[in-house]
This record gives sequence, C-alpha cells and structure tokens, in this order.
Amino acid sequence: MNPDRLFAGVGLACLGAVGAALVSQHGYGMQPCPWCVLQRVIFLAIAIACGLGLVWRSRAGRVTAAGSGLLLGLSGIAAALWQHFQAAASASCNLTLADKIVSGWLGLDSLWPDVFSARASCADAAVNLLGVPYDFWSLALFVVASVASVALLRAVRPPSGR
Repeated sequence: MNPDRLFAGVGLACLGAVGAALVSQHGYGMQPCPWCVLQRVIFLAIAIACGLGLVWRSRAGRVTAAGSGLLLGLSGIAAALWQHFQAAASASCNLTLADKIVSGWLGLDSLWPDVFSARASCADAAVNLLGVPYDFWSLALFVVASVASVALLRAVRPPSGR
C-alpha cells in the first residue's frame, strides 16, 4: 500500500463529495440542511488532514494526519446516521448541534454562505440519489475514509519486535 496514493485518493474523494453537493445545491436546487452542511465541513477537514499527510512525511506527521482522518471519519459517520435516523424525522432541525458548530463556533455560514449556509429543514433535505438516501452516500464515504485511515495508521506503525 502506498500511503501517498491513499492520502491523495481519500482527500480527492472528500473534495469530490463536497463538489457533488454543491452541484446538487446550485445546479439542481437541492438545498442543504444543517446536518448536510456539517458533513461538508467534515469532508473538507478530512481532505485537509490528507493534505497534511502528503506534506508532513515523518512518522509523526503521518500518524497525526491518519489519526485526525479517523476521528473526523467517525464524526462524519455519526453525523450521517444522526441526520438519517433522527434529524430527518423532525419538522425542524434549527438550533441543533450542527447549527452550533457551523454557524456559532466556526461562523462558516457568514464567511461563505453559498457553501455553508443551511437553507432547508432536515425533513425537506431528505432526498434520494439513484434510489439511495443522500445521507447514506455520505455515510459510505465516511466509512471508506475511516477504513483508509486505519490502514494508514497500520502502515506507519513501527516494525514489530522493537
């Protein structure tokens, strides 16, 4: 396994996911809910962690990047599952943890509203792509990113016997 290819592949896949979400939003009118926006933020953070793994080539750098990717991937899994099983069943998902993170703590909705502003309720944003709920596509990529991060952590561990 080539760590550079894995970091690059996961990073590009996460950027591609955000790109697809933006095309869906601006090209097809599929407006995001707060949990959708939070998942965009997590995908971008994973891409940044992967970029860190590509430029910080020491063992410590690779472990930091892969460990961050794993924690972020697990956070994304939790967000996608919460969106599907809890938030989408609610008529309103305003002032949730997702809102507090994106709008309150990070302030991303005011910095770049076309990308990070929630414009729909979670129930309205519950749509399918090719018969699969959008949040499950997101979930699948978070699982892939998490598995890849575990593989990267195993690849950079010190040789056994020391």
